[in-house]
Amino acid sequence: MKNFFILLAMKILHLGLKLAHKNGGNFLGKIAYDWNPNIFQYFKIDCPIIAVTATNGKTMTNNAIGHVFKTSGKKVISNTEGNNMETGILSTLLKHCSLTGKIKADYLVFEVDEGYVPVVFKDLKLDTFVILDFFRDQLDRNGEVEALILRIQDFLKTYTGNLVLNNDDPNVARLGQANPSNHNVYYFSAEKYAHATTQMKEAGEGKFCPFCNTRLTYDYYQYSHIGKFKCPNCNYGDNEIYQFATDIDLKNRTFTIDNVSYQTKFNSIYNIYNFVAVITCCKLYQIDTKTLQKAVSTFVLNNGRLEELKINGIPTIINLAKNPTGCNVSLRILNEDDSQKELLFVLNDNLADGRDVSWIWDINFDDLNHISRIVTAGTRAYDIAIRIKTAGYEIAKIEPYLDLHEAVKSFYSTDVKKYVIANYTALQPTRNEILKLKKENS
Repeated sequence: MKNFFILLAMKILHLGLKLAHKNGGNFLGKIAYDWNPNIFQYFKIDCPIIAVTATNGKTMTNNAIGHVFKTSGKKVISNTEGNNMETGILSTLLKHCSLTGKIKADYLVFEVDEGYVPVVFKDLKLDTFVILDFFRDQLDRNGEVEALILRIQDFLKTYTGNLVLNNDDPNVARLGQANPSNHNVYYFSAEKYAHATTQMKEAGEGKFCPFCNTRLTYDYYQYSHIGKFKCPNCNYGDNEIYQFATDIDLKNRTFTIDNVSYQTKFNSIYNIYNFVAVITCCKLYQIDTKTLQKAVSTFVLNNGRLEELKINGIPTIINLAKNPTGCNVSLRILNEDDSQKELLFVLNDNLADGRDVSWIWDINFDDLNHISRIVTAGTRAYDIAIRIKTAGYEIAKIEPYLDLHEAVKSFYSTDVKKYVIANYTALQPTRNEILKLKKENS
């Protein structure tokens, strides 16, 4: 009866939030979880649950998987707005369940914060688990990468469902051996793309074999430590690949899997990996090729994650980057564009971002290509400005602003193509300020 009344209270609260035009985020889940930490046991779920975790790419991959299933005509319940801790996922379930806890859907698709996987799936039966990558991220909240990987590895020791792993990340591929009794492990990979390198150009992890401690050898690096690797001593990394992307053409935004060409709206190798993970996952559920092609070609995020806009006629690309690898991927996209452009970099140090911003010294600002000006903003506008200056960028072309409105106003005082990089709490305020400027001048 306790759970029944918790759900009844949450239904009434949810109705109140809707009438007030508020989403509530993880608010419902926070209250319900405080009342009963075991409330996940109350839900009655008869459909597959799919989860996506990673340092970078969770939201895009999660939403794209849901988009594929919806394109195939299925009913999907998902935390598409990115509330990915236990209270956020609980909020999603509370909004869609009956008072008896029954969930009616064909699929539940959740992105899950790396640190909360064991918490969420202690009481929910996970059917497919997709793991994309692990990088350094918010050390003051997450700790070292290895500690995070070991927590997920412990969870996987008894997991026997589908496990979809990025074979080009040594931090991820190792998890395929967490449970030798699980024969449902599927690896995905991507061939060398045009801007891959023979040396690591950005900060990376996992340089040594987790099984014999020998230094890994790479044929190439796609970005950071993602690439084709192998242990020369024990052959770690030499796995059977279930889905392999070839003919990667970022200019035309196409790639091929199993002689089938896919068109996307994204132009980053980072996003190609996300889509290969999506296709790998969805093929496990017999989604046909035409549906996959259609879904991949029509998928967009439009929430500040590689979002393409025109502001007063000026092409603008906005991207979230909350750790060194995210920033380096964003800068790769910028540097692979040979046109003249300007960059707005907004850096906050709010609680959700992590107070420690020392990670900015792992961002690769060397050899910036055709960037005529950089505007910085946010609570740590001067920190990021100094970091860019020390990388050798001309100081006269760096403009720091503590006032975001003034920064955006100055940024759009020229008609040069714009790139915007913003970290977690800076993303939506920056996007809103840019859209506000567009509205004022329309």
